[in-house]
Amino acid sequence: MSAEEYLCTRIRRTEQALMAHHEAVLRTYRLTMTQYAVLLTLSRGGDLSGAQLARACGVTQQSMATVLTGMQNKGLIDRQPSPVHAKVMIAALTDDGQRVLEGAYQKVNVLEKAFLDKFTPAEHKQFTDLLDRATETLIEQTPKTG
Repeated sequence: MSAEEYLCTRIRRTEQALMAHHEAVLRTYRLTMTQYAVLLTLSRGGDLSGAQLARACGVTQQSMATVLTGMQNKGLIDRQPSPVHAKVMIAALTDDGQRVLEGAYQKVNVLEKAFLDKFTPAEHKQFTDLLDRATETLIEQTPKTG
């Protein structure tokens, strides 16, 4: 079997194409993927700490601290001390952040609509089921650390 036939190769190529698409769209909004993920997470989950955002976005707390500082400097988020823990800063979406998110989300969502146009409803359901099963297998096969 050639490398082109391996499922892992195809999944990787698909992921790279997806990331390239999103990065190109988000660049027009001067956003990185992580910044977009932060805006999306805050819009859906309310105000969160840097640690909570790091977990939600799959980055380290140190990386998230840098991302949040940059986003605050751009006026996309505001950070205030937590009422429970004074040393913990809570991030909140600003009006500017919400506007940028809405514009970026509309552009990113064009791809979702394109996928819906490419597949029948039955194919879409089957495809998502297969992707979910592939994800479960990846998680099961990933060595546990610690």
